[in-house]
Amino acid sequence: MIPYHSLHDAEIALGRNLTFAETLWFNYSATKSDYFLFCHNILFLFLIFSLVPLPLVFLEIKRLYPFDSYKIQPKVRLSLHEMLNCYKDVMVMFFLVVGPLQLVSYPSIKMIGIRAGLPLPSGWEILSQLVVYFLVEDYTNYWIHRFLHNKWGYDKIHRVHHEYQAPIGFAAPYAHWAEILILGIPSFLGPALAPGHMITFWLWIALRQVEAIDTHSGYDFPWSPTKYIPFYGGSEHHDYHHYVGGQSQSNFASVFTYCDYIYGTDKGFRYQKKILRNLKEDLKNGAVQNGGSYDAQDYSKSE
Repeated sequence: MIPYHSLHDAEIALGRNLTFAETLWFNYSATKSDYFLFCHNILFLFLIFSLVPLPLVFLEIKRLYPFDSYKIQPKVRLSLHEMLNCYKDVMVMFFLVVGPLQLVSYPSIKMIGIRAGLPLPSGWEILSQLVVYFLVEDYTNYWIHRFLHNKWGYDKIHRVHHEYQAPIGFAAPYAHWAEILILGIPSFLGPALAPGHMITFWLWIALRQVEAIDTHSGYDFPWSPTKYIPFYGGSEHHDYHHYVGGQSQSNFASVFTYCDYIYGTDKGFRYQKKILRNLKEDLKNGAVQNGGSYDAQDYSKSE
């Protein structure tokens, strides 16, 4: 809770006028406890899990051109009933695991120094901390994910997430309850190493889940702004991980590609991309296979 009784008191304490954003924050948060502000994450996660995948559901059902041409595994189609069942299972885990975990994890947030008062962080401070959070989460998630692909981890826990060989947006948080708890560790480490403001923490939790839905979307849109993020894996990178299925030893990273490249766990993915690229070049040059010409796009769809 902000320790000032009025905007005037806050300006005296800071020695300057409040910015517009700080004024809005003061008016909203001054009478609310830090715990209540922290619990906003529950609402944010519910809205993200429920609303962000909806455009993908629409595309999956309607198969609209040209969007449908960018589906990574076009031969695998889920019905609306199947996707709603996935959402229902996600909501069960949300209310039984994710929500309660948020409710009881507040002491750890206070312990690492997440603050909710004034002044607000600058845009550069927020951006730099988010970069740290994503890098730390990606590296630690990589190794935990690899562990979950050993025989015991996969059979007992991680196989639930791999029930969707061709992932969909709703399946991003679809997982065994133990995996939800375990993968909370990488998400917590970044803020623990570089604690910031509650607003930064809100943005981190929200953006990480939106990113997970993006990588599980099943579509690789060439106009996606994430194409301009260095080393970003995206849906194509993670879709291959689900496509290989089972005890896959490829493409473990959650966000970026550098860990898979450094530790050699993207060789199968890079080899497949090379083969497809060569085939497309041959087909564009008029190569004939099996007595007829094939369209490069049709071949890539069949993979």
